[in-house]
Amino acid sequence: MANLDHSMTNCLDGLRVVDLTRNLPGPFATRLLADLGAEIIKIEPKNGDPARALGDLFTALNHGKTIEKVDFRDPQGIEAIKAHLKDADVMIDSFRPEVLEGMGLDAETLHALNPKLVMVSITGYGMADDSEVTHDWANKAGHDINFMAMSGVLDQLKTATGEQAMPNIQFADLAGGSDTAVIALLAAVFSAQRTGKGRHVAVSMTHSLYQHMIMPKATGKLVKSFSGKNPKPQHDFLGGLLPCYRLYKTADERYMAVGSLELKFWQGLCEVLELPELKTKHWQMGVMPNTKDSQEAAQVVADTFASHDLAYWQQIFESADVCVTPVLTLEEARAHPLFAHQDEHSATPGWQ
Repeated sequence: MANLDHSMTNCLDGLRVVDLTRNLPGPFATRLLADLGAEIIKIEPKNGDPARALGDLFTALNHGKTIEKVDFRDPQGIEAIKAHLKDADVMIDSFRPEVLEGMGLDAETLHALNPKLVMVSITGYGMADDSEVTHDWANKAGHDINFMAMSGVLDQLKTATGEQAMPNIQFADLAGGSDTAVIALLAAVFSAQRTGKGRHVAVSMTHSLYQHMIMPKATGKLVKSFSGKNPKPQHDFLGGLLPCYRLYKTADERYMAVGSLELKFWQGLCEVLELPELKTKHWQMGVMPNTKDSQEAAQVVADTFASHDLAYWQQIFESADVCVTPVLTLEEARAHPLFAHQDEHSATPGWQ
């Protein structure tokens, strides 16, 4: 085979980004841009990014960036930032609305300096205006847990018994903030390159998360159509209601993730588990959730998985193409061949 270069590290060569963000959402966004070849000039306040206190986190997010420190309260510091912005493509910040204006870094001022500049502000709740968006949340403080809570996403994370789960992954910061900001930023840069006009984009982590709930919104209606009521998250179509799409506990208190949503995968699962009598107990064959047949099928599969430990099932399903995988710990994932190409910061790009 030919030796093909699959690297994406030069895709954004020449893109100059001035990064005023701190903590997690903004720095991870610019980390993604840096991994694609963008030049990142990270400007911190004199006392530094608060993430510096976390050591490895700061290094993982900010290696390879040019870092400068300025006094954001000093006019000379603001002028130093403007000097970078004169020939930059992008400025990204994570201040509350109106902070930029207070520093003299508002859109009107900066676009007079650099008409093609794309400004991206990562906010918690978005910016209100005088038309359709009239909420009074724009200036409220918050963190990931608050944005998840207000979007409705946090309530979707329930245990099988209905207890509220506390996530250890910052979905609002990363999916609602970093990833959404990068998409908006690149779209705005593409437009600026064609039109010569930049813009100021406000990314709302809360609204982005709300948009991500496309499945619960749709599947909730589906479950209601045959149950007569809106499902609780743990009883939603993909929330554990189906025998073919749920977590099953093993003998050693670990879990196997069964994603055999389609009939062919479910029937393959039944063959592996030696449960041929369950092959027809599937939603695509009319056995709908919450029916006696569906509940009994789930119990039989649960009892089967509970009869052996995780290592046994991991070996059994290793060669079975039925969408069944072990639930790995972080340490197990880190050591898995899937992540053999991770770098010294335990990071792997999401593209190849």
